[in-house]
Amino acid sequence: MTTRRLMAPGTAMSMVMSTDLLTLMQWLSPGFPVGAFAYSHGLEDIITSGRISDADTLQIWMQDLVSQGSGRSDISLLARAWRGEAMDELTATAVALAGCSGRVTETGEQGAAFCRTVDAVWDTGIGVQAYPVAVGCAAARHGLPLELTAQAYLHAFAANLISAAVRLVPLGQTEGQQVLATLAPLICSVAQEATADGAPLFSNCIAADIAAMRHETLYSKVFRT
Repeated sequence: MTTRRLMAPGTAMSMVMSTDLLTLMQWLSPGFPVGAFAYSHGLEDIITSGRISDADTLQIWMQDLVSQGSGRSDISLLARAWRGEAMDELTATAVALAGCSGRVTETGEQGAAFCRTVDAVWDTGIGVQAYPVAVGCAAARHGLPLELTAQAYLHAFAANLISAAVRLVPLGQTEGQQVLATLAPLICSVAQEATADGAPLFSNCIAADIAAMRHETLYSKVFRT
């Protein structure tokens, strides 16, 4: 069997493909032990109430989360951590933005699990931080490009919630993948905007925060948030 090289070894793109991208794929894959599959980020409440019932309504919800909500604010926190701002202060900000105890648990426990693994495998020495803060700091200490890290994080964020919706609505797997593919240009643009030096930190998706609060009192639920 003949193996073809798409570009000469040792080029900049070759190095990104062989090291940085593979590391990010590992850190942000469903198999990395942060327990992301256990969280729906309030989606379970919205789906239970019937406000998300198909691929179209899911796509609208996800577009808002990525561009105006917790997806974007996570990238802002990630970028600040990557640039070396005080991690404890950034984690306190992440907790303040979480909106309810369930979301605090979500960012805290995923962050702690991420930190334990990257500290053990890559010797990053992060300790315990909120999830986006931990990813940003680990990426900086591992020499990973900021915008590429942001894109990978935001893609994993969206993919995890879409996977939850596929199970809860339910949606077909192909429909879920169509929603994720449609979000790709938005993910790239938000990653670029939110990582710019001096970009504002904000979250405007109040309905998502309310959904996360309401989820805490659901009588029967599959997900932790």
